[in-house]
Amino acid sequence: MMGHAGMAAAAVRYLRSTGAPTSAPPHPAGPPRPQSPPVDPLPRPELRAVRADERVPPAPDELRRVLGHFASGVTVVTAPGREGEPPAGFSCQSFASLSLDPPLVVFMVARTSSTWPRIARADVFCVNILGAGQEELCRAFAVSGARTADKFAGVRHEPSPATGSPRLADVPAWVDCTVHAVHTGGDHLIVVGSVEALGADGGAAGARPLLFHRGTLGTFAP
Repeated sequence: MMGHAGMAAAAVRYLRSTGAPTSAPPHPAGPPRPQSPPVDPLPRPELRAVRADERVPPAPDELRRVLGHFASGVTVVTAPGREGEPPAGFSCQSFASLSLDPPLVVFMVARTSSTWPRIARADVFCVNILGAGQEELCRAFAVSGARTADKFAGVRHEPSPATGSPRLADVPAWVDCTVHAVHTGGDHLIVVGSVEALGADGGAAGARPLLFHRGTLGTFAP
């Protein structure tokens, strides 16, 4: 059976090689990065029966209902297109600061995401932290599947300074990263980013945050 370390290593090799050439295109901030050869897809999590004396795990709907009481910020994670692809991006609530020294951040993404393989191929990303009044921007990047290529239609953005990932206009803050590590976590992947640049821009930096709480987007009054 493959251990956690082996699964994490397989995740990195597989996700960075999905649809990627054997040598990477030039990185916006440095020389090309070598690509690992393709490997088999990640193994499915092991299934087992629940013993008679063992507590049954909480159902997904119950877990979602209870954990929905924890309010979180809202971000849009973006990456530049590679090999003629359009830029990639998706709305993400599961983002957090991980380490100050070295500077690391983390976000979680579903293993079924159609956007994540494109971010993995780019090997870089920018976390755009949304503010109050940017609900429509969040919803635009929450679509999935065949509509992925339309997410940036009409959305103003410019290349981030370190990685060239799309930095969305008028967001209160942004964090520009290279992919540092990828770990498996059940039905999600845990993506660790090494912070290359970041900023809180102008008047937007004083905006109230956009929050997600119990299935609803909103903000709070001081």
